[in-house]
Amino acid sequence: MSERELIEACTANDRLAQHTLYERYKRAMFTLAYRMTGDFGLAGEALQDAFLKVFQYIGDFQGMGTLGAWIKTIVVRTAVRKMQRRPLPYDELPAFKDLGALDWGTVALDAEYLEKAIQALPEGYRLVFVLTEIEGLSHREIGEVLGISEGTSKSQLFYAKKRLREVLGVGCEGR
Repeated sequence: MSERELIEACTANDRLAQHTLYERYKRAMFTLAYRMTGDFGLAGEALQDAFLKVFQYIGDFQGMGTLGAWIKTIVVRTAVRKMQRRPLPYDELPAFKDLGALDWGTVALDAEYLEKAIQALPEGYRLVFVLTEIEGLSHREIGEVLGISEGTSKSQLFYAKKRLREVLGVGCEGR
């Protein structure tokens, strides 16, 4: 089924087409939601809510860009709203000190460790880092999605990278 046919079928509330669309995009969109929220449950809620919106408004999709990019925007906005409604108790916040306790002489940098370091970033840093470096959004697009200026987005990215370099020991003496 082509993308256009899938959109038309979803617009007509064809459940099989909706299932096909969901299956086509669920993994990438869940990964995005998880990287933003840092919480599997919250990411699942965001994904579910986002796809309800996708199916509700798919008739409004104008084809300016890809369907995947349109869905991604909905997932990002939904995840941000979910995060704003659910502040974490202080004792549940990820801490960089936990990451820094490792013996750097024996640690090989791997994807899991990098993911933990990204999740430990403060929320603003993490959101901008994920959206620019992983999802490829421009600072203008991030500003629109998050309701911040391009300058704030650039600043958040700068400090996110600085924090990651510190935690990961990149460019640090003695490590």
